[in-house]
Amino acid sequence: MTDAELIDKLKADLGDRVEIANPARRRLFLKVAPGDLVAVTTRLRDAYGVVLLSTISGVDLGTAFEIIYHFSTPEHDFNLRTEIPRDDPRVATITTVIPGAILYEREVQDMFGIVVDGIPDGRRLLLSDDWPEGQHPLRKDWTHDRPKEVIPGGQS
Repeated sequence: MTDAELIDKLKADLGDRVEIANPARRRLFLKVAPGDLVAVTTRLRDAYGVVLLSTISGVDLGTAFEIIYHFSTPEHDFNLRTEIPRDDPRVATITTVIPGAILYEREVQDMFGIVVDGIPDGRRLLLSDDWPEGQHPLRKDWTHDRPKEVIPGGQS
């Protein structure tokens, strides 16, 4: 199926729930509202065989966060994007559709402070248990007061 044929099929199938861009051959960007994320992911899995989740990326846009779900099939790469407000950073888990998403969702929680509603295991993944609450190192506004490094026998 060509990119144009797939885009037409997706538009007919998903309607107004997605905005679709095709920035390069075999690559599709699908933007969805947070409330449509699970339904669109389910439809992509069931109707288009989109099951391989490579990773989930978070982007701090300043006033909002963008979450990008990177999926692949043998024919196409799909970047499913959703934007959530910074003052209420919540998104539904997709582990009910793609169970392997759990580790990536836990990473997004740790690094951005985005709450993943319904995640089966919300424990920290990358940050240690003694990491300060509310400190998310991939947020643009995050600051960290590092103690001055001491080099034995040398200049500090």
